[in-house]
This record gives sequence, structure tokens and C-alpha cells, in this order.
Amino acid sequence: MEWSVIAENGSVRDGIDSKGKLMSRNMRGRFAPSPSGRMHLGNAWAALLAWLDLRKLNGTMVLRMEDLDPDRCRPEYAEGLLEDLRWLGLDWDEGPDRGGPHQPYSQSERPHLYQAAFDLFDKQGLIYPCFCSRAELRSIASAPHAGESGLVYKGCCAELSPHAQQLKRFSGKQSAYRLRVGDTNIKFCDQVLGRQEQLLKESCGDFVIRRTDGVYAYQLAVVVDDAAMGINRVLRGADLLASTPRQIYLWQLLGSVPPTFIHVPLLMGSDGARLSKRHGSLSIAELRRLGVKAEVIVGYLAFLAGLTNQPEPVRASELIASFSLGKLPVDPVIVENEFSQELLALS
Repeated sequence: MEWSVIAENGSVRDGIDSKGKLMSRNMRGRFAPSPSGRMHLGNAWAALLAWLDLRKLNGTMVLRMEDLDPDRCRPEYAEGLLEDLRWLGLDWDEGPDRGGPHQPYSQSERPHLYQAAFDLFDKQGLIYPCFCSRAELRSIASAPHAGESGLVYKGCCAELSPHAQQLKRFSGKQSAYRLRVGDTNIKFCDQVLGRQEQLLKESCGDFVIRRTDGVYAYQLAVVVDDAAMGINRVLRGADLLASTPRQIYLWQLLGSVPPTFIHVPLLMGSDGARLSKRHGSLSIAELRRLGVKAEVIVGYLAFLAGLTNQPEPVRASELIASFSLGKLPVDPVIVENEFSQELLALS
């Protein structure tokens, strides 16, 4: 399938009326979890804010499973995510369980679309095989936070001759594939964090779009899916801010207009590290088993987001009318280690 057909059929953009006001009738957003574990408070935080943003705009919410990595993602986790979202009062209009005009809604069923984009870049001479060590590449394809380790690819394999590539393959080396970035400088305005700018060759260098085992990289898959599904508004965690310029670059190469990006701060433990089990971050399913009510979790998250004055039980639907991006904090939100006990007390 030609990529131009995919992009044209899927592209939907924000409209501006005669008074300069944003029109939301075609607004399409998504929540795209990776089913590599059960949902935790940090996942619920991003899901709730994305849901409130779309519902306030009367937009369409798409649920997509980003299950690219067969080593980490499991069907039971995907089912658990659906269950947890429903219990929290967060619904969606299109998704793996509901279907929709852009199905399938699981990345494991969409590799033909990623291949179409890959072939397009190949024809344009934008990709090349990379034989660098697996130690450098292991986290790039499956983790959306690729590049946060500080590694900037220096182009070691960028100019290998066909003969040199053949010799490496004869020696038993497998290749990933990288996308050339050249001197591309990406600028965009985030709706929460403001103006952003990144020179790709200095921040990440040529980046992987397919890893050595043939699995397509997150950066490529997420852009292909968003473009094909007409996603024009993306609210997600600030940990993905650094990868956004790479995705905008891919949008440009595919001839599509990037969505509006909104990066919200992360929930952090009192030690300054991203919220995890060591901070007492029980899964939503475990909190539910212990007797914590959905309205308590939603109310607690709403308080952390600046949407309410105190952590009191509230349904997600009751927050829609007063939701505003302007109320959200910019800096990481510190959660005390004993928050699970606090939730239990509120229940």
C-alpha cells in the first residue's frame, strides 16, 4: 500500500473559525499504553489527563495498544489495562475491543503499515543498515524514552560501502536500520511546556527505525499509527518530550502535519525518581483489591493536577466541565511514599 494513501485518508487537522477560535469537531486524541505490566498511578495520571482534554473538546478518544515488543508485552496485560481504564471511568470511542474505521488498534497487527513507511524512506535513500553492538541498541526500539541515556549516534555505519556491509553480514552480524537526520532542526510549541527546539544530529543523531530482530522502532510506529488514525492532539508524559522532534521529523518525511503536542509533568517520588513500586506505587488492580474506590484515585490525581482544592472522591466525568490545561503544573509532581495508605484512608 502506498504511504500517500494511508496519510491522506488518515489526516485530520485542527480547524480555526472566522473569529480565530479553535474548532474541536474533528479533534482526535489517543491513549496508547504498552501492555508490559499492570497499570500504575503514573499510567492512570496520563490517561486521566488525556481523557479530560479530549472530552472537554468533544473530541474522539482512540485507545491503541503499543504491543510492538513481543518479549515484554502480553495479552493478559492488555486485558488488564482495558479493565482498569473502565473501572476508573475512562471510556474510548475506538479501540481493540470496540473496533472503528482505523482498525486494527494493536501495533502487533499493523507491521504492514510500518513496512510501507520503511520502503518509502528506503527509496529516498534515507535509511542505512547499522551493525553497531546490541548493547547500544537494545532499549531503542521497545522503549519510547530512547536517547535519554545520553547516547548520540555518531554515524559509524552511515557511509559503509555495499562491500563493507556484505562483509559484516558474512561475519554473522545482524543490522538494525537508521534514519538519516542531516542538519534537521525541529521547532515546535508545546501547549504546556512552551517553545521547544532540537537539532537532531546533536541530540540523538541518526536514529533506529527497525531493530536487529526486525521489530519496528517506537518512533516510527507511533507516527505511522497517529497519521493513519487521524490523531491531531497528543497529551502524554513529559518523559517523551525529548523524542517529539524525531517524531515531527518523521511526520514531515511522510508528508503529514504533526499533531498538537501537550506534555504533562511526571509523578515523582520524594527522592526525585520517577514513581515506581519502591515508592509504594501499587497497581490500580491491587489498590482496587485492597478496597480503594475509583473515585478516590481520580480525586487524588485531580488534586495533584491542580484541578481540585483537596483530595476528595470525584468521578472523572465530573471534572470535564472545569478542566483546563492552564491549571496543570509545569514541574514534576512529588508524591509522598505513603500515598497508598492515604488512598486507603480516603476510601
